[in-house]
Amino acid sequence: MAKPKTNTGATVPVNTAPVQSPGRIIWRRFKKHRLAVASAVFLIFLGLVAILAPLVAPYNYKTQDLAAGRQLLPVGTPGHVLGTDELGRDILSRLIYGSQVSLGVGFSSMAVSVVIGMIVGALAGYYGGWLDNLLMRFTDMVLAFPSLFLLIVLAAFIGPSPTTIILIIGGLSWMGVARLVRSSFLSLKQQEFAEAARALGLQDSRIIVGHILPNAMAPVIVAATLGVAYAILYESALSYLGLGVQPPLPTWGNMLSQAQAYLLNAPMLVLFPGLAIFLTVLAINFLGDGLRDALDPRLKE
Repeated sequence: MAKPKTNTGATVPVNTAPVQSPGRIIWRRFKKHRLAVASAVFLIFLGLVAILAPLVAPYNYKTQDLAAGRQLLPVGTPGHVLGTDELGRDILSRLIYGSQVSLGVGFSSMAVSVVIGMIVGALAGYYGGWLDNLLMRFTDMVLAFPSLFLLIVLAAFIGPSPTTIILIIGGLSWMGVARLVRSSFLSLKQQEFAEAARALGLQDSRIIVGHILPNAMAPVIVAATLGVAYAILYESALSYLGLGVQPPLPTWGNMLSQAQAYLLNAPMLVLFPGLAIFLTVLAINFLGDGLRDALDPRLKE
């Protein structure tokens, strides 16, 4: 009986490519989005300027020069690169100090929003049943109210200050995060790793925080990034209406509010804070787009 022939010289192909970590893959995807990279650099620079405001600002934001002819100086004036306002205060310095409040309110209020949204969404998605119905109906009820109207009413009753503005904006913008977390939990709690954790007898809190929540963070990060832009716009709108952070502490919104009386004879008072809001919100949106593409596992390299 003939023996079957074997090809002893054949080689089995081996994949020698190095295994890359998820973080490296995300970074490589993110680098392909040039606008997102440029936006990240711009926002990092803006954040450093805000943190180092007392060191980089030419003047204190409260410093006034009431001498004759020192008010409403034009752009390019020696000692005042962007000119001065109606009280002789340096516009560049007030923009720098204003970035502290505007960015601080934006990021802090979104942190409050993300924490509330993750708690509500995690509980609703993990336990389901009557708790899910209760929490989601409450979420729908909050969504039914116009956010800006509620912001104005609450700011008028509670009183304007950075802390209250942060809590009000954060307390009225968590619903989208809650829905994202809930939908992720509904899927992830059925996965094998969650079933194995329950089989080992782990507590629900440990399964939620240590196993499921880290796998649900990708859409939350994107939503939080975009939410910062909305928070900055909300703060600017409240400050413009006089219900946000009060002068003399500058924000980009109250700088616009104070400048509207000088729109015709000193348009730079409106131009620069408006441009700061526009560029910051645009950069945050581009960054969110880049993060969405980088964190989406369905996209190919």
